[in-house]
Amino acid sequence: MNIIPPENLLSAYAQGIFPMADSRDSDDVEWYSARMRGIIPVDQFHVSKNLARLIRQGKFEVKIDTRFREVVTACADRESTWINDLIINSYDILNQSGYAHSVEVYKEGKLVGGLYGVHLQAAFFGESMFKLENEADKVALYYCHQILKKNGFRLWDTQFYTDHLSQFGCIEIDAEDYELLLERAMQKKCDFDL
Repeated sequence: MNIIPPENLLSAYAQGIFPMADSRDSDDVEWYSARMRGIIPVDQFHVSKNLARLIRQGKFEVKIDTRFREVVTACADRESTWINDLIINSYDILNQSGYAHSVEVYKEGKLVGGLYGVHLQAAFFGESMFKLENEADKVALYYCHQILKKNGFRLWDTQFYTDHLSQFGCIEIDAEDYELLLERAMQKKCDFDL
């Protein structure tokens, strides 16, 4: 099985660098560091009234790290993706080592949404999310925020700013400001648990 060595991945994340494949069928990855970086300040996460109501209704069950590989594979299952087999296999190993996590959303026992990312010290690097049921991705984001807030995380990196993420408080900062936040996050150790 072809993988990116875990130590290479973790070293890259500690420097603000992340891998992406050109497509689902690519054999390799390219390494990136964005000039403008998307982050969600943990203390400024925004919950819409609709999402708050959905959480209160308890229609979904949420778990972490029980079906990590399935979450990553579901995130790759779209027309255009940067997640290939090399990424799926490499992050699966990171998950088994405690450095990558999935937040999984279930409805009536079926996996209907989720997200995954890399956890290093007090930083969480959000990678991708998916939904098979309306709002399931938003529920995953909400619970991811609860985990990060409860455990004192200092950095929630989304890599890129998107309009979708902006509704949750995502902002864009320049590389210099990002490096300061990353450096600060590397000075503290946090757990990732509900």
